[in-house]
Amino acid sequence: MAYDFDAPIDRRGTGCEKWDNMTPVFGRGDLLAFWVADMDFKTAPEIVDALREKVSSGVFGYPLMTDSARESVANWLETRHGFSVDASDVGFSPGVITSLSVAVQTFTEPGDGVVIQTPAYPQFFSIVKRNDRTVVENPLKETADSYEMDYDNLREILTPNVKAMFLCSPHNPVGRVWRADELKRLAEICGERGVVILSDEIHHDITFDGARHVPFQLAVPESSPLSIIFMAPSKTFNVAGLCGSAWLSKDKKIAARMQKALVSVHCSEVNMIALAALEAAYGRGAPWLDSLTAYLRSNRDLVVKFLRERLTKAKMKHQEGTFISWLDFRGYGLSGKELQETLVQKARVALNPGVAFGKDYGAFARLNIGCPKATLEEGLARIGDAFAGL
Repeated sequence: MAYDFDAPIDRRGTGCEKWDNMTPVFGRGDLLAFWVADMDFKTAPEIVDALREKVSSGVFGYPLMTDSARESVANWLETRHGFSVDASDVGFSPGVITSLSVAVQTFTEPGDGVVIQTPAYPQFFSIVKRNDRTVVENPLKETADSYEMDYDNLREILTPNVKAMFLCSPHNPVGRVWRADELKRLAEICGERGVVILSDEIHHDITFDGARHVPFQLAVPESSPLSIIFMAPSKTFNVAGLCGSAWLSKDKKIAARMQKALVSVHCSEVNMIALAALEAAYGRGAPWLDSLTAYLRSNRDLVVKFLRERLTKAKMKHQEGTFISWLDFRGYGLSGKELQETLVQKARVALNPGVAFGKDYGAFARLNIGCPKATLEEGLARIGDAFAGL
C-alpha cells in the first residue's frame, strides 16, 4: 500500500496542543508549529480501520487487558528489535510519563537523587521535582559529530543518595541511538551502585542510516542492574492522544513492585480505544512505519542540507533517530531570549527553546521534522530569511 505523507493536514481549531496552544506559549498563534513532539500525519490506515470497527459497535464498557494485547507487544519487540520476551511480563499504563512517575515514587524516596542526562526531555525534570526528588545532571559529552555518555562524570555523581536514573533511548532531543556496548557500560556503573535504570524507549522504532535500537534489557546480562523498559505506539504511529503504553522488566521482583504500584493508583490499564490502536499498530503497522521512516529520513537530510547551504553558523550533530532535530545556534552569538525572539517574531516558527532541556542549552532549539516536506521547507525558508545577515 502507498502512504501519502505529503498530504497537507490543517490541525488548527481541532483542539490540539501543537497548533492551538501557541498563543499562550509563544505569544502569537500565526506561527508554523515545529515544537510538540507529535507528527502532522494521519496515523496508519490499519489503525484507523481498527478504531472505526471498535467505534461502530457503539458499546464502550470496561476493557480487558487481553493476552493478545500483551502478545502484540512481545511480537513487536521480537520482530522489530530482536528482543524475545515472555508476553506475561508485559504490563500497561495510560502513558510512559505516568509509568515513570509511578516508578520514581516506587523505587525512590523524597529527597533521593534521580539522574538525568542533559539535554533532557523537559518532562524528566518535572517528574523528579513534582515528586520531591532531586535532579542530578549527567550532561552528555559533545564529539565532532555526535554525543556520548560521560561515564566518568556519572561515577562521580552516583552518591549513596542517588537511587534511580532516567535513560532516554533513543535520546530526545539529540537523536542518538545508543549502542549495546554503551548500554553495557552504563549498566556496569549503575549496577555497582544499586541504581535503578528507568529506560524511556518511546522513540525506539524510528532510526536511520543503519542505526539499530537495542532494548536496554537485551543489551545487558540479566544479572545487571535493576531496570524497567517503557514503550508506546504513540510516537511511532502518531497516536499520543489515545493514551496507552506498555512496560516490562525481566526482574520478577521489580515487575511485581511496579505492577502493585500502578494498581494502587488505578493506572495499570489502558482505555479500549488505545488498546485497539496498540494491537493494530503492533500487529499490522510495520509497512506504514517503514514508509514513514524513509520519509522522515528524507526530512532529516533536508535539514542537514539547509544548515550546510543557508544557515551556515548553525550546527546539528548526526541525527541517528527520532523525528526531532537538535539545532545548535551558538555560532550566531545570541542569548536564549534573542534566539527565541528571532525564531518567533522574525521567522514566525515555533520551536522548543533549548533552555527547556537544561539550563546550559539556551542557544539551542528543537525542531520537529514530523510534517509534510512542504511545511518543513516553508519553515526552513522562514528561518533562513530571519537569520540572513546575522
